[in-house]
Amino acid sequence: MNSSEENAVSAMSAGRSALRMGPAELVQAAAMARRFYLEGKSKIQIAEEFGVSRFKVARVLETALERDLVRIEIRVPAELDAERSDALRARYGLRHAVVVESPADTTEDAPDPENLGAVAADLLGELVSEGDVLGLAWGRSTIHMAASLHRLPQCTVVQLTGVYDAGTAERGSVEAVRRAAQVSGGDAHPIYAPMLLPDPATAAALRSQTGIARAFDYFDKVTVAAVSIGSWEPGISTVHDMLTDEERAHYASLGVAAEMSAHLFDAEGRRVGRDLGERCITVEADRLRRIPEVVAIAGGLRKASAIGAVLRSGLVTSLVTDTAVADYLLTESAPGLRPALDRADPDDL
Repeated sequence: MNSSEENAVSAMSAGRSALRMGPAELVQAAAMARRFYLEGKSKIQIAEEFGVSRFKVARVLETALERDLVRIEIRVPAELDAERSDALRARYGLRHAVVVESPADTTEDAPDPENLGAVAADLLGELVSEGDVLGLAWGRSTIHMAASLHRLPQCTVVQLTGVYDAGTAERGSVEAVRRAAQVSGGDAHPIYAPMLLPDPATAAALRSQTGIARAFDYFDKVTVAAVSIGSWEPGISTVHDMLTDEERAHYASLGVAAEMSAHLFDAEGRRVGRDLGERCITVEADRLRRIPEVVAIAGGLRKASAIGAVLRSGLVTSLVTDTAVADYLLTESAPGLRPALDRADPDDL
């Protein structure tokens, strides 16, 4: 008997098997399936209604699936890629990974996907609970996210970093903090100061100012934070563009591959150039690591390797990105540990 004949016999057998269910059995199976899958009733409730055991109900529901009386479909919005999201979550031990479709232009010169902000806004709506403290770090992605917020439980919103340019504060992170607080109906604690200062003494003096000190006091209370990631290139890293050519060369020599909230990382997620933090108005890395939920919002192939580096740092727990970046991260060498869940500092390993 050849393979085509075997397939035909198999199909005939399946057909005869399906026909062995009599009409009463079919009607009962359909009714039980309706109660269970559509009406949300438990197997015990169904058993009581039909006067059978819950084990009988379980067998009937299983048979309904086998005989194709019930078909289960898992559907998510077209812009979300559930398979890549789950694979990325498992590979890096993330609490949440949300992968959206990349734009048509996925070259390394393409700008960051604009749809990440809206998806991240919806994710924050799920993660933030009433009474939480939400921290927002400077970044184009977090600014776009704040602009897309339409629902948020009442919470306190605090700025985690200074601004890229004090002269653009109204259009940047300060406005993002105000927007999030307005949507939630909670208090806002913005930081009216540049992210990078000329020297550590100036940065220390600013941190002691009343408004900035008040925001810093909230850092240990933050329960959910949203951050952006940049690669060490012009226009993609905030810190890179604020440094002199000599300073850029110095940090490049240390192997910097990524930047997040003015913290620099090498390709393995280890922090480098820690002296830069002394000149910055930003949440300290140790405090960031203690925040229960840190959501990174970053996409675009030009940031792919940088995103991988920050995921290895153990500082973030969740990621919103696009399919092009997800494919890159799923094919690069595995991180070994589950950095997002273990929150381990690579420098301590």
